[in-house]
Amino acid sequence: MEIEKLTIRQAGESDRTILYDMICRLENMVMDVAGFDFAFDINIKNPNVSYFIAELGTNPVGMVSCHIQPLLHHAALVAEIQEMYVEPEFRSQQVGKALMLQVTNFAKSKGAIQIEVTSRNVREQAHRFYQREGFEKSHVKLVRYFKNDL
Repeated sequence: MEIEKLTIRQAGESDRTILYDMICRLENMVMDVAGFDFAFDINIKNPNVSYFIAELGTNPVGMVSCHIQPLLHHAALVAEIQEMYVEPEFRSQQVGKALMLQVTNFAKSKGAIQIEVTSRNVREQAHRFYQREGFEKSHVKLVRYFKNDL
């Protein structure tokens, strides 16, 4: 792959299907369309949420999302990557690095003091990628699933 042919652009409403397909592959499941549409419709209009798509020509090969919010415990804006995905055949070809550069520059331009990412324990390859990109393991994330509540 020639990195010069790779472009990163901000996603818009017309990119719903591209993002849906990539999120399904990221999660390795068919996502509920109505639930996806609900979140997408809110997020795409939110100035604190941005999606970026990596393309080779007109072929989408990756995506990253960035949510920026003011956090009291930082007394500042903090950016968080909620989703990041690169098509398997384009991994280890600088696509993820280009997406990371885009999202980092975007977060800095909005005044964020740091960028965070959460990744499932089993995604060890993703953890290595994030650490190569300068992320440090500094927190433990705990989740309470409401489906277990009665």
